[in-house]
Amino acid sequence: MSSAKPLAERDRRTLDVRYLGVVPYGDALALQRSLVEERRAGFIGDTLLLLEHPHVITLGVRGDGGRSHLVAAAETLDARGVEVHETGRGGDITYHGPGQLVGYPILDLKPDRCDVHRYVRDLETMLIRTVASYGIEAGRVEGLTGIWVGNEKLAAIGVRIARWITSHGFALNVTTDLDYFKLIVPCGIADRGVTSLSRLAGCPIDTAEVAHQTAGHFANTFGFKDLHS
Repeated sequence: MSSAKPLAERDRRTLDVRYLGVVPYGDALALQRSLVEERRAGFIGDTLLLLEHPHVITLGVRGDGGRSHLVAAAETLDARGVEVHETGRGGDITYHGPGQLVGYPILDLKPDRCDVHRYVRDLETMLIRTVASYGIEAGRVEGLTGIWVGNEKLAAIGVRIARWITSHGFALNVTTDLDYFKLIVPCGIADRGVTSLSRLAGCPIDTAEVAHQTAGHFANTFGFKDLHS
């Protein structure tokens, strides 16, 4: 843990954005755990990690974590270079891979944002605003998380909140190879599909550029005055 002194109150209106590129899932999980402890101790301010993962299937904590929704055999996963990880986040099974923008907010929701439902809805609002920057009109589906275009999910959300410090977060399909979602029943929802920003826009979209758009909309949605990266 950092030996730095706790942040002054004036620093808490600044969002620290870290663009990390491609990070193995296990490394990102360990980083989140470390940052959660530093945030709880006040050694860092609110932080947003933006990155991509190599091919990985992740399991949540609801029910069996989504294991029953893993369609592919272990041999198929090995052949395609897909790892499987338990996560500790909410939700069911999902896939992460190249071309998908993953965001892990490490926020202290105290004292005035201690509402899990509101936090998830704010993440959805931020994502809806982000894809609107590319001319895509996404929305919510009652009873489900994430953002949707018609019957297809464009971005997934799965969070963990421990003593009001957040981790895990969201995954927005930008140029994701959607064929990998056939290895699972995404989020355990069999009667809906998945889509990507580039597919909807009809042209390639740069994931790094989407990351910068996302950071701006995240700051605006959550009321940060300044960004630091």
